[in-house]
Amino acid sequence: MRNLIAGLLAVLLGACATLSPNYEEPTVTLSSFKALPSEGMVPAFEIGLRIINPNSQPLNLDGIVYTVSLEGHELVKGVGKDFPVIEGYSEGEVKLTAAANLLAGIRFVGDMMQERGESVEYEFKAKLDLGGLYPSIRVSERGEINLSKDSGRRPEAEALK
Repeated sequence: MRNLIAGLLAVLLGACATLSPNYEEPTVTLSSFKALPSEGMVPAFEIGLRIINPNSQPLNLDGIVYTVSLEGHELVKGVGKDFPVIEGYSEGEVKLTAAANLLAGIRFVGDMMQERGESVEYEFKAKLDLGGLYPSIRVSERGEINLSKDSGRRPEAEALK
């Protein structure tokens, strides 16, 4: 029993030693969102994320899970992996390809036809898995897309911890 406890403590201390006390959480922002040509009825999108690595060690992303919602309808949900390494003190662009949830899209269009508002609320959420013992990064950006001709969107971005 003592050997088991000693072994667990050794693993725990070794794991803590791999975390740098000067580690800063990378910054992630939504950089683009565009429609892609698609076959069939389900629209496809490309989502761009800009990632800034403020640390000296490279940033190896194991994977990303993300959702895009309009007016509370989760229209796009997906995962991605096999991203390029973002070197220390640098930034990189990550592209995600996603397909829309057709049923959620139909519900969204139905609600829009009933309400006919001048704007659409959007929300983008992502969880970036850094692998190892580093904590995941959670990002949330929400805002409003104004549908009137004379104005643009007013996003409010915040990183969740």
